[in-house]
Amino acid sequence: MRKLLSPLRRLLPCAAAVASLGMALSAPAHAEEPIKVGLVAALSGQSAKSGEALTRGLTVAIEEINANGGILGRPVQLIRRDDESNPAKGMLAARELAQREKVTVLFGGLDTPVSLAIVPLANQLKVPFMGVWAAGTKITENGAKDNYVFRVSAVDELVDEALVEYGTRQGMQKPGMILINNPWGESNEIGFKHALEKRGMTYAGIERIEDSDLDVVPQLTRLKNAGTDTLLMVGNVGPSAQVVKSLDRMGWDVPV
Repeated sequence: MRKLLSPLRRLLPCAAAVASLGMALSAPAHAEEPIKVGLVAALSGQSAKSGEALTRGLTVAIEEINANGGILGRPVQLIRRDDESNPAKGMLAARELAQREKVTVLFGGLDTPVSLAIVPLANQLKVPFMGVWAAGTKITENGAKDNYVFRVSAVDELVDEALVEYGTRQGMQKPGMILINNPWGESNEIGFKHALEKRGMTYAGIERIEDSDLDVVPQLTRLKNAGTDTLLMVGNVGPSAQVVKSLDRMGWDVPV
């Protein structure tokens, strides 16, 4: 357990200390005033368990930091906001944490669409935003001249390359893509296409799924009829489960 948590213990004080030093140069602070750390994550809905996992990790790190004197002699305080996996709510939550609560750093990014909504705000307000989960390539590669967005999560482009490489080693020749219909799915579509083009490979087709889908048989049937020999799937728990259930109903035994 100690070994698993050590990266977070190193990351949190570094991020907060850098932000705190910037604040110290612009405004005086009493030694007892806490350094506020913001978390924007899904604390309700289908991603709630992941949001709670982030909360536990940050809480453990903060408790250990405070037990050792805090950062720059000041205690660290975690303030959470629920984005409900909704980009608009995520942006509002990030704005509140940055402007009203005066957090020194924002953590978050369970969902790529929410993270992409927060990115322009973080850069505008010059508040460091540390992405811990969402893999959308454009989250950090956002084109901002002064980019305040960082990540410790994987990047779709690299993950897609690794998945295609693994698939080809397993005999994949004509994959079909079934992707969540949001910016995360779009990011992976770009990554998969690039990885396939590098190898001179084609794909059977691309189908979209929604979070609310209960039956994915029509999309899967089109991919099957197009000659798909492997499914490249991107989706959250709910829609991904429906893909697996639909495959079972079809009796289609295809690698995913």
